[in-house]
Amino acid sequence: MPLLQPDALAWGQNGHRVVGHVAQENLSRKAEKKIMALLGNNSLSEVSVWMDDIKSDARYDHTHDWHWVTIPDGQTYAQTEKNEKGDILMKIQELVVSLKGGSLNRQEEQEALKYLVHLVGDLHQPLHVGGGDDKGGNDVRVDWFGRNSNLHRVWDSEMIESKQLSFTELSHYLNKPSKAQIKAWQSSSVEAWAMESMGLRSIVYDLPENKKLGYSYMYKNWDTVETRLLQAGIRLAGLLNEIYG
Repeated sequence: MPLLQPDALAWGQNGHRVVGHVAQENLSRKAEKKIMALLGNNSLSEVSVWMDDIKSDARYDHTHDWHWVTIPDGQTYAQTEKNEKGDILMKIQELVVSLKGGSLNRQEEQEALKYLVHLVGDLHQPLHVGGGDDKGGNDVRVDWFGRNSNLHRVWDSEMIESKQLSFTELSHYLNKPSKAQIKAWQSSSVEAWAMESMGLRSIVYDLPENKKLGYSYMYKNWDTVETRLLQAGIRLAGLLNEIYG
C-alpha cells in the first residue's frame, strides 16, 4: 500500500521555497555561480516546487514514489523491503552520485538538481518517512480550525500557511544556526535525516481524542516545523557545495 496520496505535497509551496531560500544563502560563491548558470539564473527557491509541478505530466509518472519512504517503527532503512520504483533515500543518494559524476547533459543535470532540491526538503517533513499503516498521515482525518483535513496536509502546508508569511519572511524569521551546528547537520548521513523524521512520530501523532487541532497543536509543533525547514536548507547547501563548490 503506498505511503502517500498522489497529490501529497511535502511542505507545500511555501515550505519548499523556504528550504531553497535557506540553501541559496548558504552556498559557497563558486557553487552559487555554477548553479545559477545551470538554472538560467533561477533561484533554488524558484525550482524547489518543480518536482510537484511535473506530477501532472505522464512522462514523469516514474518519479511519484521518489517522494517518500516507508520505515516501520523499530526498523532501520537497511531492514526494510525496498520499493522497486525507488524511494526518497535511494534517489537522493543516486542524484548526488550522478551530479558529482559530471557525465549528465545540460537538461539531465538541470532535472537532477531540481529533483535533489525538492527531495531533501521532502525528507525533512516527518510524514514523508511513514510507518506504512496510514499513507503518511493522509488517512488520519482531523479537524483543522473547524475545517476537514488530514494529518499529512496539516504538516505539509496548513501550519505554515496559518502564519500568513511569505517564504522570504519565514526564511528570515528562522533561527540562525552556529557554525558548529551547521557543521554537525551537514556531516550526518541521508539515512540519519530519515531517522530524525522517524523520531518525531511521537509528537506528530500526539493528537487529542476528538482530533480537533488548532492553536495548541501548532504551538507544540511549530518549533519542529521551523527546525526541519532550516535543517533541510542547511543540508541541501552542504550537498550542493560538495558537488559544485
